[in-house]
Amino acid sequence: MKQEKFESNYQSFWSEFESLVSDLDGKKNLSYAKQSEIAIGDFSSAYRRVCNHLSIAKKRRYSARLINRLNYMVLKGHQHLYHRKTSFIYQSIQFILAEFPCCLRRNSAAFWTATSFFYLPAIVMFGLVLLHPEIIYSVMSPMQIADFETMYNPSLDKIGRERQSDTDLAMFGYYIYNNIGIAFQTFASGLLLAVGSLFYLVYNGVLIGSLSAHIVAINYEVTFFPFIVGHGSFELTAITIAGAAGIKLGVAVLYPQNLSRIASLQQASEESIKLIIGAAIMLLFAAFIEAYWSSITTIAPIVKYSVGAALWVLVFVYLSFSGRGSRFES
Repeated sequence: MKQEKFESNYQSFWSEFESLVSDLDGKKNLSYAKQSEIAIGDFSSAYRRVCNHLSIAKKRRYSARLINRLNYMVLKGHQHLYHRKTSFIYQSIQFILAEFPCCLRRNSAAFWTATSFFYLPAIVMFGLVLLHPEIIYSVMSPMQIADFETMYNPSLDKIGRERQSDTDLAMFGYYIYNNIGIAFQTFASGLLLAVGSLFYLVYNGVLIGSLSAHIVAINYEVTFFPFIVGHGSFELTAITIAGAAGIKLGVAVLYPQNLSRIASLQQASEESIKLIIGAAIMLLFAAFIEAYWSSITTIAPIVKYSVGAALWVLVFVYLSFSGRGSRFES
């Protein structure tokens, strides 16, 4: 293909790409770039297309003028793609360190409501099952109870596993799938006027309290409590945060105030989504600790209790103070 024909075919595309890059030079952020036929989400594919044109121009030995123009577009495009990637990393860190904890503190009423509906049933059931051990069979099936007894048997090399042959990596994936599934279920059911979230909070609290008491009754606490104390700070707190996110959705539907129910739900979802994303991140940390630390039996319980206590303090300090004074606090 002759150069004239090549330029004629792609002149409009190049002009628009140059215009978009010029706009980005001023804004330094793709989200503020002007809308064009090159969609923001397709910037990388447009950049690759320009790279291909440059390669063709060099191979066919087109004029230095055209090659220099395409080379300049490739250079600028690469700079903005790199900025986009670093910007995403920066925003992610900013979300974890400031935006998420600030969002949680703004919604402290929903969080403490969720915490109450989770821990109070757990405490009540713990006491009831200790006094009347047979109650556990009204909460779990005999097969489920047998599975948990096997998981926390002190004679095992690895504890807290439903499949003894699994590796740490496999269990890491299993814990992520299981925990995030519980959190999302607790969150999404909040759309049922918050009743769904409250139900799953109570349900999980009853299960945990009953199981803990049963483990104590059969003298397996030597493995059970050192196992849960490490990742529990992240996992249990994340579940209550997911419940808070669901409660916020339900309240928005029940009490839209001066807004329509749809508008109220949309407004509430902006905060709820931040909460559930933060909860999911905490569950990733919990799954990692559970797979690679909690299940090890060669570590002395006192060490696990010490690390577990430090992690609970860390979570408390992080959620209570991180992000204070930042622009996300208002």
